[in-house]
Amino acid sequence: MKHSKIYLSAIIILCLGMMSCTSCSNDDNSNQDSDNNSDEIVINVNPENFTTNGVYLTIVPCTLSDGTNTDCYQIITNSTPSDHEMGPWCPDNIADGADAGGIWLENGEVYDVDGAFIENMAAFYEDDNWLMYDENGDIYVTDTEQDCINAANPAVGEEYENFCVECLPSYITDISQTYLIPITPVLQNTSTLFATGPGRPPGQNSAPSTRGIALNGVEFSAPAPVDNILGAYTLAPFDDAGGHINVHQGYHYHAATGISLKVEQEDGHSALIGYALDGHRIYENKNQEGIAASDLDELRGHTDVTRGYHYHVDNAGNNNFINGLKGAYAN
Repeated sequence: MKHSKIYLSAIIILCLGMMSCTSCSNDDNSNQDSDNNSDEIVINVNPENFTTNGVYLTIVPCTLSDGTNTDCYQIITNSTPSDHEMGPWCPDNIADGADAGGIWLENGEVYDVDGAFIENMAAFYEDDNWLMYDENGDIYVTDTEQDCINAANPAVGEEYENFCVECLPSYITDISQTYLIPITPVLQNTSTLFATGPGRPPGQNSAPSTRGIALNGVEFSAPAPVDNILGAYTLAPFDDAGGHINVHQGYHYHAATGISLKVEQEDGHSALIGYALDGHRIYENKNQEGIAASDLDELRGHTDVTRGYHYHVDNAGNNNFINGLKGAYAN
């Protein structure tokens, strides 16, 4: 009888061990986040993830949107990426290939702004008023800083109709931007939806328009006002990194295309590309196997035991990063 009990105990221990190993194997092989009810896991902002080239971090006291008094990283940047070139945006002639222009974001798709795209805009938008080139195929492009300023004005004049708007890096040599991000994210019971973009609430709210900061110090901006741009019969392309320039904001992103600085994850999870204004991390849309993150909430966030709560960016063609903030942000 004694030997039977020992034998039975050994079998139970062996079975439990096998179950435990199977569970570990599944976790190791999974490249998707799982909801482990781990909202209590809070991961601090790691300053070492940011480039030190043109991005400067200091610790300052700050007050968050929920009244919390804490410490923030003050991030000062020149809005110029050090990890990739800016541009090009507008091709010169309708015979130019994709390498001469940037991209356009329309209805969830990313289009190369090559010469053929410009040539066929009337058919693309089913509107014969589009004609952005002359009889030689040369494309009308803004070529001065003043033209850039005028064409980017919400009340753009008719003289800029059918122009490709291109603002150059030489126009923003003296720009400096400052951002505050809480070192330790503070989760909120009620999320903050941005006033623009998917899921936006009716009326106005006090949420910032900036979504976050890329690891290279460039701003993740609100969705570009493409309806206003197209309504003026202008086109303001983004470069292949999803960014373009205005003289007040500097260079900024409207989409994540996989070009900016990133930190790959050892477990195959999507790469880290920046931080939201609430201090939570922002990761690429897809993991290393090309699979999009699942079970995202209305903000485009979810939780795992390694990263706690974090966000995944939207598809580049949606002209969007994230839909709101789960945590408190600096006022």
